[in-house]
Amino acid sequence: MTAERPTYWLTRFAILRVLGIVYAFAFLAAARQLVPLVGHDGLLPADRYLTAVVSATGSRWDGFLRMPSLFWIHLSDGTLRAIAWTGFAGALLVVAGLANGVLMAILWMLYTSIVPVGQEWYGYGWEIQLVETGFLAIFFVPALDPRPFPKRPAPVVVIWLFRWLIARIMWGAGLIKLRGDACWRELTCLDWHYETQPIPNPLSPLFHFAPRWTHRAGVFVNHVTELAAPLFALTPTRLAWAAGALMLFFQGLLILSGNLSFLNWLTIVPILACFDDRLLRRFVPARLAVRAARAEAAAVPSRAASVAVAGLAVLVGVLSVPPVVNLLSAHQAMNTSFTSLPLVNTYGAFGSVGRERYEIVFEGTAAASADAPEAEWREYEFPAKPGNPSRRPPVVAPYQPRLDWAIWFAAMGTPQRYPWTVHLVWKLLHNDPGTLSLLANDPFPGGPPRFIRARFYRYRFAPLRDPAGRFWIREPVGEWLPALSKDDPRLLQFLAAYGWGPEVPEPSR
Repeated sequence: MTAERPTYWLTRFAILRVLGIVYAFAFLAAARQLVPLVGHDGLLPADRYLTAVVSATGSRWDGFLRMPSLFWIHLSDGTLRAIAWTGFAGALLVVAGLANGVLMAILWMLYTSIVPVGQEWYGYGWEIQLVETGFLAIFFVPALDPRPFPKRPAPVVVIWLFRWLIARIMWGAGLIKLRGDACWRELTCLDWHYETQPIPNPLSPLFHFAPRWTHRAGVFVNHVTELAAPLFALTPTRLAWAAGALMLFFQGLLILSGNLSFLNWLTIVPILACFDDRLLRRFVPARLAVRAARAEAAAVPSRAASVAVAGLAVLVGVLSVPPVVNLLSAHQAMNTSFTSLPLVNTYGAFGSVGRERYEIVFEGTAAASADAPEAEWREYEFPAKPGNPSRRPPVVAPYQPRLDWAIWFAAMGTPQRYPWTVHLVWKLLHNDPGTLSLLANDPFPGGPPRFIRARFYRYRFAPLRDPAGRFWIREPVGEWLPALSKDDPRLLQFLAAYGWGPEVPEPSR
């Protein structure tokens, strides 16, 4: 009696639905945030950035080769919105079950164009991970047939390339931890991680205050999942099911314990390649299993598709050499691409864990003097990052409020290291509508404040049953930015050095 040959009709169905959801949230965040972040009047204007790239490379063509993007053709606030909303609409088609190679290529091209002009707002590992995942998805479906169960079977080679992707993701994350912060080797990192991670969620305090032995167990499970499970994911046996189940469970825990953008949802996509129809038909509705069986019975292989997939395998194999060398290196880099197009990359996460949480709190006052005793300082709240100690941590993932994330990093540095924070102050001093759209409140709806300052606080979780109803306890540490007015020479000089502010001629659109 021969073993049943694995097929992947249901696997492809699941992978595309999850990838469509990730694309939808990624493009939605871009549609709502790109213009105030990198638009012509944004915090880090992309048109000035492309001009600087041209100056550095010598020509627009050289700039394109270094940083491929459709925005080299035309960049404006309108094209930023158009590309983002077009991507969102296309992602909804994928979620609805209408996916073919042409649509997946369009989504890949649109998002690949956004990432470089997004600058540091898009400098996270999951951006290049989405580009790599989306590129594989182009070859996972027929070029034209958009049906959920087309006549072309899911290419087995692409299934293995997805497994190779999840192996590199897991190994990159696991090795950077072992080589990085000693707390990963001592099994203590989770004593701090839930509290100091970028954006905690409502369950993060529960994880934080759990018994310490659960933290030790959690780090141990982390090491097993990221270092051992990928070995079995790369086998043709049913051990791949067990490896996939462990990695899926691990991603579920990460989703429950924090707001890590769409990273964990995106990581689920290649994990699903560990499962085949023999397993999935036990869990999906019967009608889907029937449709998959009918598609298999009517399947017609495509020679052209086979040639394209073979070429993809060769390309991935060649481009995998630098990431593998990096994984083996004692000086491992994480979340890095070795080519202009991030098609095969190296990944990693939380190589170090903070022991204390610091937050920058921006405040404004309408008082005539910042030093006046009667000055009333009102805080600016952000959609997700900690601010008001009585506000419950939100659930925002897989959506990403990118300014909130960037301020988490800024709290580890200085205004000189993160100059856009000073530009943010300038925008707030003018009640800039785009900038205010990135915030959770407008403390000065009747007119802009006279002064803005940034205070530095140490935050820690309040007890689970805090009598005062707080979710955070915060202690003032000092001043992060002094009180600044819109005519402060220090502010104007700083802005002019970066090409911002009122005295710099506007670049032509």
